Amino acid sequence: MSRQEDFFNHITKGNTCKGDFITLGSAMLDGQTIKNAYVNVPLKTMNRHGLIAGATGTGKTKTLQVLAENLSEKGIPVLLMDIKGDLSGIAQPSPGHPKIDERHEKIGLDFTPKSFPVEIMSLSEQDGVRLRATISEFGPVLLSRILDLTETQSGIVSVIFKYCDDNKLPLLDLKDFKKILQYCTNEGKPEFEEAYGRISTASTGAILRKLIEIEQQGGDLFFGEKSFEVEDLLRTTRDGRGYINIIRLTDIQDRPKLFSTFMLSLLAEIYETLPEQGDSGQPELIMFIDEAHLIFNEASKALLNQIESIVKLIRSKGVGLYFVTQNPTDVPEGVLSQLGLKIQHALRAFTAKDRKAIKLTAQNYPDTEYYDTADVLTSLGTGEALVSALDEKGRPTPLAATMMRAPMSRMDILNETELQTLLDDSKLVLKYNETIDRESAYEMLNKKIDQAEKLKQKEDARLKKEKEKAAKTKKTTRRRSTAQNPIIKVLTSATFIRSVFGILKRVMK
Repeated sequence: MSRQEDFFNHITKGNTCKGDFITLGSAMLDGQTIKNAYVNVPLKTMNRHGLIAGATGTGKTKTLQVLAENLSEKGIPVLLMDIKGDLSGIAQPSPGHPKIDERHEKIGLDFTPKSFPVEIMSLSEQDGVRLRATISEFGPVLLSRILDLTETQSGIVSVIFKYCDDNKLPLLDLKDFKKILQYCTNEGKPEFEEAYGRISTASTGAILRKLIEIEQQGGDLFFGEKSFEVEDLLRTTRDGRGYINIIRLTDIQDRPKLFSTFMLSLLAEIYETLPEQGDSGQPELIMFIDEAHLIFNEASKALLNQIESIVKLIRSKGVGLYFVTQNPTDVPEGVLSQLGLKIQHALRAFTAKDRKAIKLTAQNYPDTEYYDTADVLTSLGTGEALVSALDEKGRPTPLAATMMRAPMSRMDILNETELQTLLDDSKLVLKYNETIDRESAYEMLNKKIDQAEKLKQKEDARLKKEKEKAAKTKKTTRRRSTAQNPIIKVLTSATFIRSVFGILKRVMK
């Protein structure tokens, strides 16, 4: 048996699946594509998370697109973080190209252009379904971790949430939380000290500064109502295809704090909402996080720990997370160790640091007699990648340098007319794009402060009136006393007394 035949059998045996699966492409040996040596990923293990990495221009985004399309066809909803703004074309079929036909001929797969059901979403003022969450939904622990607060400051946040719960004050947006922070050290200081003890003005000032940092990155648009419901990410069409939900993030690349805040809140909400799935045949939802370093680079240690915890736990809910980034070292080791599917496009070695990173990356893949992994990593072409997945028993599949299949949808963005048509047909835009600003902590505390001020004014007016009345009474009494003084003066004067004695003396004579 030739080496090529041996390799074909090795790949075919390692990628045979009993259940449903996705075909990524065909394996390559010595730079040549081996037709029909399909590299498959079982749906059963796709909730084990994954990584798509590689240098700029090596085909990461197209691989993401291929995975999203095939998942949608299998009835699995997808959530895409579109940082670069080049994924909306999934809503339109591919126009085709001779190079695509040539690629698929080498792989041994037919190519059929298709469009897919898409929802466009937004965190900012861009067009799309508005994604929001309330402060209350975050809770004191998650909010404290996002703001990177000290233990003392986190305690104050917990006290504030307790006060708002006890007094039925809804915390919906940033202005609600800022108002209660100011209230607890000003007008409401006696009330807080009596119920919860003294709250430091310095600590509330530090928390307020952290809130302003989030606000300046667009947090005022994210926090509020109407809150997005996780169930709306799990929709399928009438013909059973899963919706591909694309979050447009092109305008928040310079606002990583908002991005990590949103991501953590979404993951926490998904974990809280979805039931335990157990060992099922396919995932409930797959999330692709493009430019994943934006989450990790700006995250505090507490935030990283929270992300690691959720990554470990959320797969039991049937949710898979796929990180898309240029270098695997962008992802923390604690997260990297949880990843089942690894698709590594070419890496470029321009510096000694790059060469060291390539050696480290090569060590993350299974050993194979067919490749020098470190060498292959630098020689892969565009649309080619090293693939290592998990089989249905959770074991690594054979490492394969893979000629990746082409996307069935358009590898370009929608024009303005196409985008507007998509938004006009969206049911979720009608549901979420109305801004609601109902009475919450901000309005209620202002009302409470106004009422307290009015009572104080009434009390001050009453005291003033009583004071004036007392002063008037005292003045009247003084006048009466002064009116009797002349009589008393006459009766007690020396002249009057001498006159009386003179009269008495004459009478006695």
